Amino acid sequence: MPSLCRDCLTRFQTGPRCPACGRPRILTHDELDTLTIAHMDCDAFYASVEKRDNRALRDKPVIIGGGRRGVVSTACYIARIRGVRSAMPMYQALKLCPEAVVVKGRMEVYAEVSRQVRALMDELTPLVEPLSLDEAFMDLGGTAKLHGAPPAVMLARLVKRMQDEIGISGSIGLSHNKFLAKIASDLDKPRGFSIIGKAETARFLAGKPVRLIWGVGQAMQTSLDKAGIRSFDDLLRWEKTDLIARFGSMGERLYHLARGEDFRRISARESVKSISKETTFSEDTADPDQLDGHLWRLSEQVSDRAKAKGLAGRTVTLKLKRADFSLISRRHALGDPTQMADRIYRTAHDLLVATGKGGPYRLIGVGISDLASADLADRSGDLLDPDAGKRAAAERAADAIRKKFGKDAILKGRALR
Repeated sequence: MPSLCRDCLTRFQTGPRCPACGRPRILTHDELDTLTIAHMDCDAFYASVEKRDNRALRDKPVIIGGGRRGVVSTACYIARIRGVRSAMPMYQALKLCPEAVVVKGRMEVYAEVSRQVRALMDELTPLVEPLSLDEAFMDLGGTAKLHGAPPAVMLARLVKRMQDEIGISGSIGLSHNKFLAKIASDLDKPRGFSIIGKAETARFLAGKPVRLIWGVGQAMQTSLDKAGIRSFDDLLRWEKTDLIARFGSMGERLYHLARGEDFRRISARESVKSISKETTFSEDTADPDQLDGHLWRLSEQVSDRAKAKGLAGRTVTLKLKRADFSLISRRHALGDPTQMADRIYRTAHDLLVATGKGGPYRLIGVGISDLASADLADRSGDLLDPDAGKRAAAERAADAIRKKFGKDAILKGRALR
């Protein structure tokens, strides 16, 4: 049976240890040399970067998040052993792991590390479909002749280079479609490499819970429970027409996934649908000045991301969450798309004023959607606001200064509130 040493990348036939280096980290699988669809997921990405950059954190539980009233962005595996999970309220995480070191996230650093990882993946194949900063699908079909080695070898080399050159680890899932590749990458984290072949697909899925399906959240899980569907075996008992009648288009997807079928292709041009940013307050607030200050800072961050991606949005959205976790969402469609912080802020501010005195709030967020190319942005101006053009020109000038001298070179007074 084909085998591969994950440490020295030697290929050999079945054995408990590598004949070249003697180490036991061995991949053995009948389809090792033929599978081409992979999912790579960095291990506790944000926390790994922080531990890489601060050696004092190496053996400590680390939580990335903001303040006691915020939520956990991610946590290292030491903290996860104690029960800490992403999206968990910070106060709950600190009850589970009171000795954890809480680190405020550094998105600029994480984005740069993500670009370095992406560059390594791009060397393997042009078909890389990122899902977020720390994970992506890859289609390595047809690359064996180019690299002189099958995809499994190149993927093992990828995670080895990530560790050696960038200082972070990742886990690989290799299979014959996206659905199974993503499942496989979670099977042996951290530093995992798992394979689900075609021949074993039905056997692997048998008895597994349907929550393994990516995209099945709590609401969908509740609907499936009501239908008596808790495992893949339960799904197999349903006819396709019945699943579609009960769950709509999702029903057809469930029918195929129950059989390990996923016909989606990996696309390197997956479009961004929205750009947003939000913040959770350390204490609930209804203070208009404080809300206004946060609104401006969030609008600037959304604008910066839009400018960096060469995008603009036709719809501005304001998001507010009350102390009881009830959500308020308001949106306004513009005459033409924008990427200007000033215009995003003024639109979101009007939406905030229109909500009235509904606070106090624990969270505020701003976003743009209905995205278009930056070439179409801010063309028509605003006939009701003759100074809009002057403010846009000033913002462009400020962008140039910040690019040269740093992001804090110029700050608006409202950002200090």
